Amino acid sequence: MLYIVSTPIGNLGDITYRAVEVLKSVDLIACEDTRRTKILCEAYGIKKPLCSYYEYNKIVRGEHLMGLLREGKAIALVSDAGTPGISDPGFNLIRSALDASIPVTPIPGPTALISALSASGFPANRFFFGGFLPVKSAARKKRLKELAVLKATIVAYESPHRILSALEDMREVLGERPIAVVREITKKFEEVLRGDAGFVADQLRRRSRPKGEFVVVF
Repeated sequence: MLYIVSTPIGNLGDITYRAVEVLKSVDLIACEDTRRTKILCEAYGIKKPLCSYYEYNKIVRGEHLMGLLREGKAIALVSDAGTPGISDPGFNLIRSALDASIPVTPIPGPTALISALSASGFPANRFFFGGFLPVKSAARKKRLKELAVLKATIVAYESPHRILSALEDMREVLGERPIAVVREITKKFEEVLRGDAGFVADQLRRRSRPKGEFVVVF
C-alpha cells in the first residue's frame, strides 16, 4: 500500500489524527527532506525509517521504493509541506504504483493552493491551478497571457526570489486586474496582500527582502 499523506504547510498543529496514525503504522516514510520530516515525526512521537525522495533522485529512489511496495511493504509518501503530487515529484511514484496495481490511498489534509484560494476573496466555484510560473520573464508573460483569458479564478505558486519580477510581468499583462498574494500560510507572519499587481509589488518592496512561499490568485 502507498499512502499519500498530507502534512502541515506551516503550523504543525494542522496535521490530522488519521495522518499521525498512518505515519505510525507504515514500514517507511518517503519524504522530500528527511530533516524537515524528522521535525514533524519528533513532534508526534513517530518512530519510523525515513527515506529521501525528491526531484533529483526520483528515478533511482523510485525504483527502490517500488521494490519495497512489491514486497508488500506499506509506505507513506509525504512532501515538505502540503499534499504530495502537487508541484512535486510525488506524482511519479504514485503513477508507478498505480501502473503496478499497487493500492494508493490518499490521507487528506493541508494544501497551500486551497488555503490561499479560500482566503483570497475570489470565487472558488471554478478555478484553475497553474503550478509554478515559468522562471524566465518572456515565458512567464506568455503563460500569464494564456491564463488571463480563462473564465475562472487562477491560482499559481511563486518563489520569494522571483515574486517581484513576476508581479511586474503580471502588472504588464493583467493591468489593474485585482489579485491576491498570500504568503506564509498558517505561520506566524501569515499575510494576504490584495490590490492590483503594481500595488502589491510596492507593498513588498517596502520590506528588506520578500520572504516565504507565495501563492498568487487572480
